[in-house]
Amino acid sequence: RRPSHGGYGKRLDLRHRIGHEVAALTDHSRSAGKRSALGSSLKRNSVPLQKLFDTELSIARKRRALAQAVPGADFLMERAAEDLGERLSAVERRFTKAVALYCVTPAARDAVLATGKAEEVIQIEADAAFLADSPGFVAEPEHLPLEAGSIDLAVSLLALQEANDIPGMLVQIRRALKPDGLFLGCMAGAATLFELRDSLLAAEVELHGGASPRVIPFTDVRDAGALLQRAGFALPVADVETVTVRYDNLFGLMADLRGMGATNALEARSRRPATRTLFARAAQIYAERHSDADGRIRATFSLVWMSGWTPDPSQQKPLKPGSAQVSLTKILGDVKDQ
Repeated sequence: RRPSHGGYGKRLDLRHRIGHEVAALTDHSRSAGKRSALGSSLKRNSVPLQKLFDTELSIARKRRALAQAVPGADFLMERAAEDLGERLSAVERRFTKAVALYCVTPAARDAVLATGKAEEVIQIEADAAFLADSPGFVAEPEHLPLEAGSIDLAVSLLALQEANDIPGMLVQIRRALKPDGLFLGCMAGAATLFELRDSLLAAEVELHGGASPRVIPFTDVRDAGALLQRAGFALPVADVETVTVRYDNLFGLMADLRGMGATNALEARSRRPATRTLFARAAQIYAERHSDADGRIRATFSLVWMSGWTPDPSQQKPLKPGSAQVSLTKILGDVKDQ
């Protein structure tokens, strides 16, 4: 495995178009176990779900991945955590209460603490095994256990792509943040594993005359920006970074995906086990279509980064049309006279 490069992609600055959405909240009892300063503000949000993912299966696979750690398979989370630290370091303010949402490892929490930007960072995870020794709570995915206005920073790494209701999750995050609070996170983007998707699809069509979904759908950077708007964030920005990793063959890539707990958990997945013949043919197609001159294959991982602030009167706002004090005609005329 060799991460070849991280290419910076296009940035969407959507700060002039802000949408709003409302999510209903219902009370629930506080999770037993570890407590923090956030303990008194636990709530449960009731959000209708469209079952795209088998959440229980996804959690079980991530739990197994932690128990049977594959050396180096956490490279993508490490890269995301490093980027998170750099992005947060560029923010010129400090935060009091922060949460790291469903990141499975303490990487995000550690990255935030390392910046010195937050006094307290609490993990919220879908399973107690993911907390390790970090302070935090266990909560169902899609049900953010925070009262409105209880935190001022929320971060999430490589989690939202497996949410059944991404818009609902973003609305819940926005409601949990205080005015002028920050959400900063990333999820796998549309170009992620396109080579694997292409190779498996071609092999299955060739061998069986049809195909079932074997790689989950991912969100495009433009859609991510629109989701931030829809959730009611101010100053929303979305951009994408690309990480290209090289492997000897498809089977090395699959080993890393299992080590991440990132194998197919779609509800619509085929329940029939994939055959060795299918993967052998997919490996051949992958090598034919997506390899370098030395025979090693490429695997693309796209990180879609999102940031947004909860609205606050103190934030910078675009000028209203016609409010400029000096006309463009006068400026151009002055330049011409010079």
